[in-house]
Amino acid sequence: MAETASHSPTSTDSGHRGKAVGISIAAAVGGFLFGFDSSVINGAVGALSGHFELGAFLSGFVVSIALLGCAVGAWYAGRLADGWGRRRVMLLGSGMFVLSSAGSAFAFSVPDLLLWRVVGGLGIGIASVIAPAYISEVAPASGRGALGSLQQLAITIGQLVVLSSNKTLAGAAGGSANELWFGMPAWRWMFLVGVVPAAVYGVLALLIPESPRYLVLTGKYDQAASVLGRVSGERDPRAKVDEIRNTLRKEHRSSFSDIRGPRFGLHPLVWAGIIMAAFQQLVGINAIFYYSTTLWKSVGFSESNSFTTSVITAGINVVMTVVAMLFIDRAGRRRLLNIGSIGMFCALALTALAFSHQQGSGDDVTLPDPYGPMALVGANAFVVFFALSWGPIMWVMLAEMFPNRMRAMALAIGTTSNWLFNFLVTFSFEPMTHKVGLTWLYGAFATFALLSFFFVRAKLPETKQRALEDMTGDTYRRPERGAQ
Repeated sequence: MAETASHSPTSTDSGHRGKAVGISIAAAVGGFLFGFDSSVINGAVGALSGHFELGAFLSGFVVSIALLGCAVGAWYAGRLADGWGRRRVMLLGSGMFVLSSAGSAFAFSVPDLLLWRVVGGLGIGIASVIAPAYISEVAPASGRGALGSLQQLAITIGQLVVLSSNKTLAGAAGGSANELWFGMPAWRWMFLVGVVPAAVYGVLALLIPESPRYLVLTGKYDQAASVLGRVSGERDPRAKVDEIRNTLRKEHRSSFSDIRGPRFGLHPLVWAGIIMAAFQQLVGINAIFYYSTTLWKSVGFSESNSFTTSVITAGINVVMTVVAMLFIDRAGRRRLLNIGSIGMFCALALTALAFSHQQGSGDDVTLPDPYGPMALVGANAFVVFFALSWGPIMWVMLAEMFPNRMRAMALAIGTTSNWLFNFLVTFSFEPMTHKVGLTWLYGAFATFALLSFFFVRAKLPETKQRALEDMTGDTYRRPERGAQ
């Protein structure tokens, strides 16, 4: 009897972990769409520029305008989630991305294409907020870091899958601008493939349970207790429901009044989230994933080799994100962020050094030996350190570092900041390569990587293995002494 009793909790815990992982994976498919959209344009931008006769400005605008939609979607996602529920908002994001994928595939003019890119951006912005928020609300505190990292893992897998898909489609057609099936060029099929994961996301959203915190918010206490018991593994789900009710009673629904504070009108913790989200983009990660194929072609790679190199980079991103998931709940968030900042700085400085020896300018750039391989090593080392740290941890911390009273609003603001800086970097990258050159651009990214190290040490709290109900703005005004 004693032996049976001692094994029972382990079996039960394993079952709960399995359910939490399964549900978190389903929610993280929104991250897959995020990654898919961020890289589908990578393989199509050259053909789009030729088909619609886009100049450098319009080409950059077509790539980046979806990010403005993402910012708007992220801004409203938190309030929609509190009003409609997490699952319904996931369905909304799924539907928008289906429309965007089909619309972009059959676009007949530049304004038409821009419209569908914005619609897709709205859906991705919604998914980028809802997925980490939902996962943080269903995951047990002891494994929340790893499960929260599923969002970034899904993003990297989405990037890998779409880059592989782009390579396959372009290879089958003999070039992304060439006709493939039914008289449609390969670049249109690149967009149309996105309908499949978007539809899968919508189906999965119908199958997962609603967030227990939303159920408590709407007075569905029995359902909330059931989800907490079945998924989160709470020993006393009724007591947990009462705890959530107490925090919600005290803290009510998020509004601007909850995030106000003495520093330029916002709470210091909200500013920390905004700046953290900005740094994740200012180190230049999406300059690589949006423009990697174009970038490698510009330094002498063939189109086929450029696609292959981009796929390898995306694969490295996936592998290192898995490594981050294994260590995030052991090493802690701050330690990994610090390691990532220093590693990114060194890798980006190496890349800047390589491009300081470029020959030619604009679209006619080559790198003599050994600087071509040096640029390739530097760019991929940067991806390694980003995926190990700032890639997944930014999403985890945004979802867990805020008190309940401000979480939805603060998460929306932080994610909006991320998308706006994503737009800034993406939109300016191609024109700036012509104006100042890649040496200065990668030097600027390296500078932001170095600044991010000092920001983490001075401003970010450690949140590993803390229950969401334990997060308070007063507790996390400054990092604890001796924190890494």
